[in-house]
Amino acid sequence: MNTVKYDRKKLVRYLVWTFGIAYVMQGVVGYLYGIASDTQNPIYAQIARLVMTAMMFAPMAGVFLSGGKLKGMGFNPGIRKNVIILLISWFSPAIFTALGALVYFMIFPSHFDLSGQYIVANAGEKVLEQMQAQGITYEKYIIMSCITALTYVPIVNMLVSVGEEVGWRGLMYPMLKDRFGSIKGRIIGGAIWGIWHWPLIILIGYEYGSEYKGFPFSGLLVFEIFTIACGILCDYVYEKSECIWYPSIFHGVVNGVATITLAITTVDTGNMRLLGPAPNGLISVIPMVIVAVIILLKGRKVVKD
Repeated sequence: MNTVKYDRKKLVRYLVWTFGIAYVMQGVVGYLYGIASDTQNPIYAQIARLVMTAMMFAPMAGVFLSGGKLKGMGFNPGIRKNVIILLISWFSPAIFTALGALVYFMIFPSHFDLSGQYIVANAGEKVLEQMQAQGITYEKYIIMSCITALTYVPIVNMLVSVGEEVGWRGLMYPMLKDRFGSIKGRIIGGAIWGIWHWPLIILIGYEYGSEYKGFPFSGLLVFEIFTIACGILCDYVYEKSECIWYPSIFHGVVNGVATITLAITTVDTGNMRLLGPAPNGLISVIPMVIVAVIILLKGRKVVKD
């Protein structure tokens, strides 16, 4: 059981280290993407993505550098007692994402696309041609992506997402909830988690591109809604399981399934990219927000009782 108590100095040190390390790395990412754009050399973009992956361990580094410990965060999965939480962590992100995307495509049916525009825009025409030469239609590619996203990808992504989860849900959230209560603590924690990503949104149009109205400020706000809702759900499975691996699985699956929704969307959606269909869109995040609100309200009722 995680018994981390509020410690103002430790929390400040954690945030300084976590933000400091991540912001420097995000600056490097912005610089590399700039070079990639100027030189049309994809190697710089590939390096930038590796830096972004490494950045997910900044919160873990922040824990160590602030004097925190991993002990007590729960690394024994206790699968027998956590079967339900495992299923929730593994499959509910995909359900939230599918429902959010469904709502988005019901509103914008013309944005649904299975021609392979996404692959061409991100990997080039040759990749799509190679797939077709091997007898892999784009529809089959999407189905295969869904299968992998729900089989081994959660485990792979979990090993990276844990770098964030030990910092956010393992150290910061417990402190904030101890200081402000469960509801305010989770909301503040989610807001901080979102702000941690801000330089990427500003520098490279992370998640939403840069063609929407109000760039980047409207994107920053929408992403805050997503991180608050997603943070509540991650913290919920952490509280229930008392094991840091479960929010790491949840976090990893969210990251894994998000790209599938983009792969079935027309490439140039302009302002609409801020709305969906990925789970961090203003429309597509609605299912996640609804469940997050229910969790908060249920928690408040338990406290009152």
